[in-house]
Amino acid sequence: MPHSQSSAPRDSLAGVRLARGASPWLLPTVATAAVSLIRARRSGRWAAVAVPATALAAGMLWFFRDPEREITQGRVISPADGVVQSIMPWKDGRTRVAIFMSPLNVHVNRAPLAGTVTSVEHIPGGFVPAFNKESENNERVVWHFDTELGDIEMVQIAGAVARRIVPYVPQGTKVEQGERIGLIRFGSRVDIYLPQGIDVAVEVGQTTTAGVTRLDRH
Repeated sequence: MPHSQSSAPRDSLAGVRLARGASPWLLPTVATAAVSLIRARRSGRWAAVAVPATALAAGMLWFFRDPEREITQGRVISPADGVVQSIMPWKDGRTRVAIFMSPLNVHVNRAPLAGTVTSVEHIPGGFVPAFNKESENNERVVWHFDTELGDIEMVQIAGAVARRIVPYVPQGTKVEQGERIGLIRFGSRVDIYLPQGIDVAVEVGQTTTAGVTRLDRH
């Protein structure tokens, strides 16, 4: 039966559910917008600052939103909101599903299966656009999960603007399917490697929702 997945305490602002790790970006932006709006009442020069500052703050709130989800049942569910960029067979029999996340998507990633986090490895790299083939050499975090299907690999890849991947859980943590496990700030990609024998249920160009879209065929 589908269930609602909660998370550890996260940032919040004015009742809006926000991703953990959002505060360093949000608080200065919102504070600037608030100050400029107050001063704009007394000075026309501040009005020129208030408009873009308020728009930027609203954009940040939208980007860092972290809605609750009714988690779908399935062997493997999508770890990310976005669009399926590619589906590629791997030499070892696995299939890589790459999901591109635009700045308009929710950027909180979720566990594709229940299991134990056996590895969380940060790998330094570049910051070319996440839809570019060379993005495979970008800064990234490689996850491995010990699950009922065996070892599952997932990779969070930073994009051209993203400069920080924020893991929420460390190695050794037991996670539920659909549990929040990390955040990528600003435009990025998530790759998941489906084990041999799993038929892919999504297609290139299809929109996915983290915790909701099933990646394996029934």
